[in-house]
Amino acid sequence: MRLPVSEHTGRPWRIHEYVPDFTALDVWSFRTPGAGPDDFPLALAAIAAGAGLSRQSGPTAFLFAVRWKLGALLGWDEPGAGIGPRVRSLRERMPEELTATVDPAPGPGPFTPLYELHDECARELANKTVHGVMHLGWVETPDGGHELRMAVLVKPNGRFGRAYMALIAPFRYLVVYPAMTRQWEAAWRDRERLLG
Repeated sequence: MRLPVSEHTGRPWRIHEYVPDFTALDVWSFRTPGAGPDDFPLALAAIAAGAGLSRQSGPTAFLFAVRWKLGALLGWDEPGAGIGPRVRSLRERMPEELTATVDPAPGPGPFTPLYELHDECARELANKTVHGVMHLGWVETPDGGHELRMAVLVKPNGRFGRAYMALIAPFRYLVVYPAMTRQWEAAWRDRERLLG
C-alpha cells in the first residue's frame, strides 16, 4: 500500500543523516501478519529467497526487460555511469560502525548494500539517470504487529534524470509496486517453506 512520504521522513531512521540531498519519492508498506519486533532479518531473508528481480513475471518482467535493454542500448548502466566513476558511494558519508554491518559487494540485482541494522537497512544504485537508495524499515503497527516499509530516495542526474523519473512514475505506481507488494507479502506468508 502506498503511504505518504511523511511516513518515512517522520521516523528516526539512520539514513536521514546521509541523504539530505536526496528526495523521498515513494513510500510503501508490506503486510507481514504475525511478525514480531525481531523479525526484520526474517522478512529480508524471505524476500531474498522468494521475491528477487529474477522472479518477476508478466508485465513487471516485461517492463524490467525493456528498461535493461534501453539501458544497454543507450549506455545508462555502463560501469562508468555508476557508483565510483560517476557518483561517490553513500558509504563514504557513513561511519565504519554502520558500513561494517554488511558486505559491500553488489548482490543479485542492481543494488549495493550500505548497512543493515535490527530494524532498517539501505541499498544504493547509480546509473546515468539517477543515484538512488532503497531503504527498508521495520515498523510497529497500531495493532501491536509489525510491517515492512520501503522508501525510495532519489537524486536525479540533472534534467534528463528528472524527466526519466517522471516518465516511469505511472509504471512504478500501476505495475511495479503492486506486483512487488504481492510478491513480498507472499514471500512472508511462505517464509517457512522458502527458508526451510
